[in-house]
Amino acid sequence: MVGRILVVEDDDRLAEYIVNGLAEHGFTTDRASDGRDGLFHATDADYDVVILDRLLPGMDGLAILKAMRAAGIATPVIVLSALGATDDRVDGLTAGADDYLGKPFSFAELLARVHALQRRGKGMSVPQQSSLRCADLELDRLSRQVKRGARRIALQAREFRLLEYLMMHSGEVVTRTMLLEAVWDYHFDPGTNVIDVHISRLRKKLDEGEAMPLLHTVRGAGYRLSAD
Repeated sequence: MVGRILVVEDDDRLAEYIVNGLAEHGFTTDRASDGRDGLFHATDADYDVVILDRLLPGMDGLAILKAMRAAGIATPVIVLSALGATDDRVDGLTAGADDYLGKPFSFAELLARVHALQRRGKGMSVPQQSSLRCADLELDRLSRQVKRGARRIALQAREFRLLEYLMMHSGEVVTRTMLLEAVWDYHFDPGTNVIDVHISRLRKKLDEGEAMPLLHTVRGAGYRLSAD
């Protein structure tokens, strides 16, 4: 899945890092280095996603966002900001952001969030499916049953929700922040090892005794459910 991305970021090194990373994954990118130029691009062209820095010269990122929404532009927006407190995130989401990512961040997480917003915008999300599959692993949403081959796997409610989210993003890197928000409804990191504990338990139930592991840890980025 490729598309066209607008990057509004005044830090040249960070902008280059983002633009080059997106280009490596097939995206076409435009870059604006100040707020007024960013607003011009955002309101003048059709983008799949806008990556918007919050603190910009000329015009604040949230002001750009509010102007876009007031003009009826529904393009998904990811706000990037060193202001990562809960109140700052709430301000960004209230202004119309679809996602809010604190600095510093990993490119893998940014890319995963871009893909998620693309799927949402194109109506390609998976929740309508009654069952999800990855290799010989199957999750049935209606019966709440999980099987790997002929073996039935008993999961607790939180484990089921965790696996469901991983299977919705099968083959993709899913970050800790994404899991906290989607599975635990936390919009901040409470600084616990809750994810590590649940991933460890889930991995044991899915992969123990199997020749092919499915739940992988991607060092420094997150987790991936895949057959390779």
